[in-house]
Amino acid sequence: MLGLVASIGCSGSNGGSGDGRGDVQTKDATSSSSGGPGGGAKSTSYSGSEPGMDSGPTGGADTGSGNGADSGSTGVADSGSISGGDSRPLSCAPGGAGMSNCGSSSESCCTSLEVTGGTYDRTYANSGGSPSGEADPATVSTFWLDKYEVTVGRFRQFVDAWNGGAGYAPSAGSGKHAHLNGGNGLANSSSDAGGAGAYEMGWAASDDSNIAPTNANLACEPKFDTWTPSVESRENLPINCVNWYEAYAFCIWDGGFLPSEAEWEYAAAGGIRQQRYPWGSTDPGTTNQYAIYDCHYPSGSGSCTGGAAPVGTASLGAGLWGQLDLAGNVNEWNLDFYASYGAPCADCAYLTTAGSYRVIRGGYFYNFASYLLPSGRSDDPPSVRSVCIGFRCARSAP
Repeated sequence: MLGLVASIGCSGSNGGSGDGRGDVQTKDATSSSSGGPGGGAKSTSYSGSEPGMDSGPTGGADTGSGNGADSGSTGVADSGSISGGDSRPLSCAPGGAGMSNCGSSSESCCTSLEVTGGTYDRTYANSGGSPSGEADPATVSTFWLDKYEVTVGRFRQFVDAWNGGAGYAPSAGSGKHAHLNGGNGLANSSSDAGGAGAYEMGWAASDDSNIAPTNANLACEPKFDTWTPSVESRENLPINCVNWYEAYAFCIWDGGFLPSEAEWEYAAAGGIRQQRYPWGSTDPGTTNQYAIYDCHYPSGSGSCTGGAAPVGTASLGAGLWGQLDLAGNVNEWNLDFYASYGAPCADCAYLTTAGSYRVIRGGYFYNFASYLLPSGRSDDPPSVRSVCIGFRCARSAP
């Protein structure tokens, strides 16, 4: 295993026990490491209605007491079916591999699920019972978070729209959480917010040049990168080797935005439940049921022969609101710059321009279990391209 570290490791540690694999260089940037109430589940499915989802004791999707997401049929999540020339996410509009066949039910890869807002502690520990060591409270308003990590098939539609730099680029100021704070977006939790702006500024036109999803750039590590120049058999894998700017631009183009660090962790922690893992307290095991991690995919051998798995493969690993792969498979870019948590805040993100690294969350296919904890944090330069990092999008109510 040690021979693999030099070729596929990621930077960043996330507050686990320090046994994760990584801290090596990745393409185009240097890396650093930093330690560090339930609600009814609703979904929007863009190619049919959403399958049933049981409601838990607090009204959310039931992950049980560490036994994984309940796939029973006693409750049905509210769903909408959108078709035609409307608000269907562009990345799934054509349909096909990596767009309309994700997860065990082969549903729309653009399925998005409501996360009912509340207040939780960004810092906590949970050994399988109740959370402890709680600190750094934050309040999150209700939002929608995509069920799946962005696939190769979905990202291919964005690459086509970008058209080698001659096509799509986000408009200046786009990508804000415009449903919050009277249209101003997230509040800036930085201590120098007065100088950097009190709220989200949205996309900066000066960053257009940082969007460069070329075949060469998306081939950042020959064994474990997921992109292919033409459609092959990898369309359902999570896209990796994307930098932060491309993740942000994709979500804007697709009708959403990058989730804030607080939003992402809130969904992964199960809100106020602040669970050990997104699915509960059950150990993730070695059979890829709960998470793709520790090189167990596809055979459970720990030999890293498979890298990332098709999104939704770990079907028992759903969080409280139904999102999959919030732990393992690939890390996910968040909106925030990396910094120590500030004072308690509501609908906030660390947005100061003095920051240099962006937050990544969730762990990836090579990490040990301690890297799967929702409260864990990592960071990387926004220009970095790594097989360890992908992303998913958040949205306001459809």
